[in-house]
Amino acid sequence: LFNHPPSSPDLAPSDFHLFLHLKKFLSGQRQRFENDREAEMVVTQWFQSQAADFYDTGIQKLVPRYDKCLNSGGEYVEK
Repeated sequence: LFNHPPSSPDLAPSDFHLFLHLKKFLSGQRQRFENDREAEMVVTQWFQSQAADFYDTGIQKLVPRYDKCLNSGGEYVEK
């Protein structure tokens, strides 16, 4: 356990794996959703279509990022 800002871009999984890929997928859709339910269905289908190793890869990428933060004393690090 180490002190680190909760909004650290170095450790936020949303900026480098899961949501990065989801954002790429959605930008390629070239469509507008009629309502929130339709958007939710498309995103849910995308989540379900990802193989287990996709999620495992994202989790494993956290380890080197945590190491960088620990080695820098909790300061922000370059990607």
